[in-house]
Amino acid sequence: MLRCTIKLLHVMNEVEWGCMTIHNAVAKAECKVSRMPLPTRGLSKAAIRSALRIQLVTLDLIVFSAIFLVLQRAAPSLSMHFDISTAAAIFPIYLILAFNNGAYSATALEHRIESIRCTVSAVIIAQISVAAILFFIKTTESASRLSFAASSACMILSLIVGRALFTWHVRRLSGGHLWNELLLLDGVLLNFIQKESQVIHVNQIDLEPDLHNPVMLHRFGILTQQFDRVMIASVPERHADWAIMLKGADVDGEIVIEQSNKLGAIGLGQFDSYDTLQISRKPLNLRARFQKRALDLAIAIPLLISLLPLLAVIALAIKLDTRGPILFRQKRVGRGNRLFEILKFRSMRIEELDVVGERSASRNDDRITRVGKFIRATSLDELPQLFNVLLGDMSLVGPRPHALGSLAGERKFWEVDRTYWQRHQLKPGITGLAQVRGFRGATHEISDLTARLQADMEYIQGWDIWRDLSILINTFRVIIHRNAY
Repeated sequence: MLRCTIKLLHVMNEVEWGCMTIHNAVAKAECKVSRMPLPTRGLSKAAIRSALRIQLVTLDLIVFSAIFLVLQRAAPSLSMHFDISTAAAIFPIYLILAFNNGAYSATALEHRIESIRCTVSAVIIAQISVAAILFFIKTTESASRLSFAASSACMILSLIVGRALFTWHVRRLSGGHLWNELLLLDGVLLNFIQKESQVIHVNQIDLEPDLHNPVMLHRFGILTQQFDRVMIASVPERHADWAIMLKGADVDGEIVIEQSNKLGAIGLGQFDSYDTLQISRKPLNLRARFQKRALDLAIAIPLLISLLPLLAVIALAIKLDTRGPILFRQKRVGRGNRLFEILKFRSMRIEELDVVGERSASRNDDRITRVGKFIRATSLDELPQLFNVLLGDMSLVGPRPHALGSLAGERKFWEVDRTYWQRHQLKPGITGLAQVRGFRGATHEISDLTARLQADMEYIQGWDIWRDLSILINTFRVIIHRNAY
C-alpha cells in the first residue's frame, strides 16, 4: 500500500514539475533569463513523509478498530461496556493529541523510541478524557473498571507493536534518509563524500543571485520548493546576495563557509566536513501550518458559499457595464518568491489593464469603470481571492502580494530595500497587519513602502493563530478606506 501511494505521488510530482513554466507576460516585464530548464528530479522526500504520515494514521485507525473487534469476539465480558463506539470517541481525541505532541512528525517516522513515547502519551490522555466524559454523562455506572483497564492496556500494547514495526519498515524502505538536501555550487568546488545530497553547479542551469530580476528569484523558488535543506557554496562576494535569495525562499537555507561572514545567520550547521551558517528557517512549523490552513478553509469555504449570490450580482454588473472578462488575472509574487496568478473582479476598462502593475490606481483614475469605482471603494473587487485561498496560493491573512512592476516613488520595491524579498516567507494574504494599520493604497513615496515592510516582517516573526483571528476581525474596520480607489 505504501509503495503504491509513493508511486502515485511520484507520477503526480513529475507532472507538476513538467508543468512549471514562466508566463509570457512575465517574460516581457524586463526580465531576461536563459531558457535553459531547471533540472528535474524524482519524488521529493517531503512527499514521501506525507505518504508515510497518511499510512501511519491509517495504521493507528486499524489498530483502534481491530483491538475492540478482537475483544468483542475473544473476551465479550471485557468489551461489554467498552465497545467500538468508545473507540470511535477515543480516536479523534487521540489523533488531535498525537498531531500536537509530534507522534506524526518526521522524527517519529524514523525513530522508534520517539514514536512510541508520543503515541503512548497521546492515547493515555485520550482514554482518560473519554472516561471522564462517560463519568459526567453517567454512562459508566455499570461499566467495569477492569474492562476499561484491560481494553486500554491492549490498545497501548497494540499501538506500541504497530509503531515499532512501522519505524522498522520506514528505515528499511528509506535507508534512514527522509530528507531532501540540495547543494548549489557557485564558482567554487568542494570535496565531499556525502552521496545523498543533490549537487548542482548554478552555471549549468543559468542561475545567479540577481536580486533585480523577479523571474530569477521565481526560478530559484521553483528549484528549491521541495527540498528540506538548501546549501549554497559560492565565492565570498556573492554570499550576501545568495543570503537574500534564501531568506525569501520559504526553505531551510544555509551557506557553506570557511570563515565567518556577517550574513544575518540564525544558527550553525555542518555539511560533510564543512561548517555552515544557517541563514533561514521556515517561519512556521508543521503544527502552525496546519492551524493556519485549517483556519483558512474553515472561514473561506462557508464564506464563499454564502457570498455566491453577491458574486453573481457583481459579475453581472461588470458584464453589463463594459465589455471584457469578469475577472482580472495578474502575476504576483507569492510564498517563496514563486509567482502565482491572483484573481480580482475587473474594475478597469479592458484596453487600460496594467498587466505588470507599473501604474498604481489613483483617485479619479479614468481607467476605472463605473462598477469598478464602487467595488474598489468597498473592497468587493478582492472577493475572488477566496478562490486563491482555496487553491492554496494565498491565505486569508498575510503580507499583501505585489505586482512585478509596483513602484515606490520611481523605484521598484526591491530597489528600495534589499530585504523586500524576505516578506514572502509566508503565503500572501487577502488582508494583513499592514492593512489593518491603515497602510494600503498607492505607494507614492518610499515611506509608504517601508512602513508596510516593517509591519509584514513583524507579522512573520510574531505569527500565531490568535493574531490571524485578530487581524480578520479588525479588517472589517478598514474595508471602506480613504485610500481604497
